[in-house]
Amino acid sequence: MVRFRMDDLKSIEQAPTSPGSLRSKIAEVILSSTHAKCRVESINPETGEYRVVLQGTLDREASKFSEF
Repeated sequence: MVRFRMDDLKSIEQAPTSPGSLRSKIAEVILSSTHAKCRVESINPETGEYRVVLQGTLDREASKFSEF
């Protein structure tokens, strides 16, 4: 399994990205974490716009092994 490293997090912000690509990247981050949580900051029912914050801790030990 591919593990996300700290440097890989910046790739999530690259635009444009499809929802499928973003879903895959976010899933890799969550699966590479020892702790993860999210918070819904805002929802606009009129426009469908939302803001979600993902916070966690990457598994640094697994990241070290994936580099070899």
